[in-house]
Amino acid sequence: MSRLRGRLTDGLYGLGWGAVKKLPEPAAQALFRTIADRVWKRRGKSVLRLESNLARVVPDASPARLAALSKAGMRSYMRYWMESFRLPTWSPQRIKDSIDVTDAHRLTEGLDAGRGVILALPHLGNWDLAGAWVTTDLKVPFTTVAERLKPETLYDRFVAYREGLGMEVLPHNGGAAFGTLARRLRAGGLVCLVADRDLSASGVEVTFFGAAARMPAGPALLAQQTGALLLPVTLSYDGTPVMKARIHPPVEVPDTGGRGERTSLMTQALADAFALGIAEHPQDWHMLQRLWLDDLDPRGEQP
Repeated sequence: MSRLRGRLTDGLYGLGWGAVKKLPEPAAQALFRTIADRVWKRRGKSVLRLESNLARVVPDASPARLAALSKAGMRSYMRYWMESFRLPTWSPQRIKDSIDVTDAHRLTEGLDAGRGVILALPHLGNWDLAGAWVTTDLKVPFTTVAERLKPETLYDRFVAYREGLGMEVLPHNGGAAFGTLARRLRAGGLVCLVADRDLSASGVEVTFFGAAARMPAGPALLAQQTGALLLPVTLSYDGTPVMKARIHPPVEVPDTGGRGERTSLMTQALADAFALGIAEHPQDWHMLQRLWLDDLDPRGEQP
């Protein structure tokens, strides 16, 4: 990314956090729907990739159905940004009223037991809103990991935003972050990780909607090393102001097999839980990048 482009990107995000939260809510909603529809209409690379990914999720969909899903998907994605820009101004009651959590007892009972809990999510709905609910309604701090963005000032904005919501944010830098996460879990803490895409060499190959993809090993490895409870979570919208969240049954550590085999089985179980939520609400899966291995550049280049 050029220096000029980086400064422009950072400035636009700064404008979003500074200005969008001051708009009347109906105006903000209308603005972001308009942005979504215009981006979708241009049929750029991100929209085409989203549509291609949705074709995996809904393989029998007609071209018209896929187009409708991708349009709804862009609206859902822009809703995520609109809510995120405004989230720092929401009261704890507004946050509580904006999310409906099914089977929250799986999380609270795990924390009460003092064993540490890992929440693993795909790019569904608004994971920042879910995190804000944890810190404000449950009053439980948690630790997460953020990929370093360019320019560095943009990464700093995201870290400051999430820390303002009560999250501890670690940079995605391998072993150091993993060690900190493990310490938090051994102390009975909570870790939240977005975990539906990892194209690095350390990614675990899984079968996802009938084809091979890679997902991060971290959640499964942390659960094995610390004894923490590993809970998949899926999020969705239903046309109302309230986002739905579902905490799935825990992914257990297998009794047999080596670490690699256990990690593979647990990551596949996470992928299966993610697939359930995504199949029910495909338009809320904000995957605008390549994911499946046979979609990658044949020369091995990653998007």
